[in-house]
Amino acid sequence: MKTRTSALRLLAGAVAGLALSAAAHGEQVVLKVAHFLPATSNAQINMIQPWCDKIAQESNQRMVCQIYPAMQLGGTPAQLFDQAKDGVADIVWTLQTYSAGRFTKSAVYELPWLVPNAEAGSKALWAFTQKYALDEYKGVHPIFMHMHGGTLIHFVNKQPKTLADMKGLKIRSANRVNSQMLEAIGAVPVQMPLPAVPDSLAKGVVDGAAVPWEGVPAIKLDEISRYHLDVPQGKPRMGNSIFLFGMNQARYDGLPADLKKIIDDNSGLEVSAWAGRTVFDEREAEFMKTSKENGSVFYDMDDAEYQRWVEATQGVRDLWIQAVDKKGGHGADLYTAARNLVKEYAAQH
Repeated sequence: MKTRTSALRLLAGAVAGLALSAAAHGEQVVLKVAHFLPATSNAQINMIQPWCDKIAQESNQRMVCQIYPAMQLGGTPAQLFDQAKDGVADIVWTLQTYSAGRFTKSAVYELPWLVPNAEAGSKALWAFTQKYALDEYKGVHPIFMHMHGGTLIHFVNKQPKTLADMKGLKIRSANRVNSQMLEAIGAVPVQMPLPAVPDSLAKGVVDGAAVPWEGVPAIKLDEISRYHLDVPQGKPRMGNSIFLFGMNQARYDGLPADLKKIIDDNSGLEVSAWAGRTVFDEREAEFMKTSKENGSVFYDMDDAEYQRWVEATQGVRDLWIQAVDKKGGHGADLYTAARNLVKEYAAQH
């Protein structure tokens, strides 16, 4: 298996080298873009495809994407970052923390009760990473980063409303921080990628699933979930996920200067803000539409209950700080910096 993997990496490197040589002679550059959701997902239709269309237009079709949705290049969602790093894909869109323990500093924005909306969170994530966490991305060149609108919990045949109601329930979590939050409220976290959620709910592997509204139609969760537990309107939700749209570093470095400039012009803080705002914040009502039409019950906890959840999960932040400290960082200072960036960008909107 190790020999086959090494061979694949060598082949990927050879292909990348040929492509770069062709680019230097003005021939078309084709970028393999891989992700884990279906081609019909919001992420591909409203984010990945428009970004690809833009670089194709600005390069007069000299640089185009070939998109591979639903892990068509093989592997699992947790391997996407390494697929970009190793050159199996040129660009990936992924939740980098599917690779547990590798993005400890970046994961600050997965903490509960921190991010009020996707746009402010996405800008804060980009700015924080550029200043404090680029060492976690060696081998991959970040193009943009973003967050979604925040996690709530969906159920098929249960309707929990309070902290006490959550005790002992098996809940799907998206990442390690989300799992720690669920443990703190007395639930039993079951970490799994988004595509595995519907089958796990249908078979009773989990009682509920922590999923943002954006993920509901993407995996047809609206067809089986009927109860939705959320925070008071306008409050930061109970967790989030961080996403990376990143490119193999050698592939980026080897592009001709004019094509590299096109990538740069479509990268960074404002592109991250665009992803958060137009792909997530502005579409939340659309993501909720089919759940409303199927007669689902929506329950927003009141302010007093929200505060109980916040107090019960204070230790999750402390665990993150300790994890950063163990790696030689200054967790408390980084948490303060992360929080201040969110406040700064939220105040702008």
